[in-house]
Amino acid sequence: MDVIRRSLLIGMAAAAALPVPTLAASLERFPIWPKSPPGGEGINVRDEWVKRRPDSAADDIAWPHIATPMLTAVPAERPNGGAILLIPGGGYARVGVGREGSKIAWAFAARGFTVFELLYRLPHDGWAAGPDVPLQDAQRAMRLIRAGAAKWKIDPAKLAAIGFSAGGHLTARLASRSGLKTYEPVDAADEQPARPTVAGLFFPVITMTEPSAHAPSKRELLGADVTSELVVRYSAENELPADMPPTFVAHAADDPVVNPANSLLMFAALQAAKIPSELHIFEKGAHSLPLKEAGKDHPWPSLFERFARNHGM
Repeated sequence: MDVIRRSLLIGMAAAAALPVPTLAASLERFPIWPKSPPGGEGINVRDEWVKRRPDSAADDIAWPHIATPMLTAVPAERPNGGAILLIPGGGYARVGVGREGSKIAWAFAARGFTVFELLYRLPHDGWAAGPDVPLQDAQRAMRLIRAGAAKWKIDPAKLAAIGFSAGGHLTARLASRSGLKTYEPVDAADEQPARPTVAGLFFPVITMTEPSAHAPSKRELLGADVTSELVVRYSAENELPADMPPTFVAHAADDPVVNPANSLLMFAALQAAKIPSELHIFEKGAHSLPLKEAGKDHPWPSLFERFARNHGM
């Protein structure tokens, strides 16, 4: 742990030389488990990151292997008491998150939310929980944030979770399976609930069923030998509980990566389960929803914030 903390301090010192937002000096980045994460016995995994593209900026990175799941806390400019767990994507093959806070995290921090970006473990590294290992980290992150609410000056009852692409699938499972016991408690933080107040799913992977499944995410999550039972269990639109949090769904109609049918399936399931929900299908955006469009603010952050405030945030 001392080695990890020294590495973080060195990394944050190096980041101070980069052109990042003015509040970057107050970023906090820390492991979510007090010791080794659960289910790692007998495997040899090391944290590895790569640039997302050859011409990527210094912090535009992705992690194909994660041994030390982390949270990066991005401070609110003018705290409103609300917080957001932000779960990035990467097709369950890697996790696309940097060390300095993403543009989306900083955008919500500018709106008054303290944002926590999650670096979560991947099934292909051999963890005992298999397809549930990302959910272990998401549940632990929610509990850890709530346990530290006083420190971060947030209201533990105002904690949303938002996810993007495969991170949308993980967020949907966190919202619908917050009560599922995926690991044994490790400290007092695990007494906290893992249920988000509100969930936001953005161009999400949802279903594992054909023809709408995102094949790379399905393969990385479930492996090559997929049974019909696994397909049903890990299709996030199935068996939504009565206590599923209010859920906001957004997608671009021209998404060439994840079929927008995923969002339609999720919204139909939410409506059938009588869960407060809202769906937006934007004409353009590809496999993304930008913060800016034609030089103006894109509406999706404001639409999500409005929905979240209407439901307890």
